[in-house]
Amino acid sequence: MSNMNKHYLFSALLISSALFWQACGSKDTSKQQAPQGEIAVPVSTVQVEKQLVSGTKSYPASVVPLQETEIRAEVSGYITKINVIDGAFVTKGQALYEIDRIRYQAAVDQAKANLEIAKANLQRVEKDLARYQTLAEKDAIAKQTLDYATTDVNNQRAQVQAAQAALTTAETNLQRSVIRAPFSGMVGISQVRNGALVSPGTTLLNTISSVDPVAVEFQISEREISEFAAYQAGKSSNDINIVLPDGSSYANAGKITTIDRAVDPTTGTLKVRATFNNTQHALRAGMNLTIQVKSSSSTEQLVIPFKAVQDQLGVYNVYVVNDSSRVEQKQVELGLKVDDKVVVQSGVEEGQKIVVDGIMNMRSGVKVIENTAQQAPQQ
Repeated sequence: MSNMNKHYLFSALLISSALFWQACGSKDTSKQQAPQGEIAVPVSTVQVEKQLVSGTKSYPASVVPLQETEIRAEVSGYITKINVIDGAFVTKGQALYEIDRIRYQAAVDQAKANLEIAKANLQRVEKDLARYQTLAEKDAIAKQTLDYATTDVNNQRAQVQAAQAALTTAETNLQRSVIRAPFSGMVGISQVRNGALVSPGTTLLNTISSVDPVAVEFQISEREISEFAAYQAGKSSNDINIVLPDGSSYANAGKITTIDRAVDPTTGTLKVRATFNNTQHALRAGMNLTIQVKSSSSTEQLVIPFKAVQDQLGVYNVYVVNDSSRVEQKQVELGLKVDDKVVVQSGVEEGQKIVVDGIMNMRSGVKVIENTAQQAPQQ
């Protein structure tokens, strides 16, 4: 091979090598400078709509007697008789307990005797006064004697009044030795037995509470005051029902009867009382229930699918898709739940698109590809 050919071959090898390394270097550089492609997450979306809403609100509630009082003795003594069994239904005025009546009956008898003595003394001094007045008209006695007789009559009349008051007190104590039901209701388990010594105002004998009708109390938000005020006034129709602790429904419907006077400033809630007939005594004082209020809105309200809502320790959020196909987390306030939908009171606007499926994997700023909720694959 000639020197010239060798020279050309060597030059060709150098050029080829240079082109090879240049191509490799360009490829590496393009890899470093090109931005990585962003993956859009496929999601199902729906638009926020306005609807006339008819549905059910649920509230935790408890049974409260319309009347309830502790039964205590008003006089002291030993329990001699218990006329009612524990847990029985009693009527107003029914005798429940009896306290030893012997000394109270004796006090009545003595007070009657004292009253008779006071009346007899009054009659005597009145007769004396009448004689002295006759003599005084004839100037047969001193005026001072007449004055003394008049004073004796007035004093004795006061004695009669005192004796009458003492008799009333004795008779009242005798009556109070029999403890009666202040109203019709159900008594609890007796706190005393026969032979127990009771003291007035301190010894608890039993507790009685009314059972029919009965109240169920629950808390509403201050935003719902006008709604429930309309229910109470009968200006808006609604159904009030109860779910019992075992999950069954109570047979009788109720009505809103009382709304508390003031909102609790710490919670923003207000106490409401509904009244129910309780002829079978199925509702007991202190029972924890769920009260359901069926109502219809008079105006259209914003509605979204309930599964689009993310609950984070009582704070409710949804993901709204913006014009750049990216999601933004929005906090919302919920209202009435209607089947698989829920009313939104604030946080979103009509026509906005929100993510329905896949919200557990969402975060603000994620780019999404939208599908309608009907086209979404089954999760």
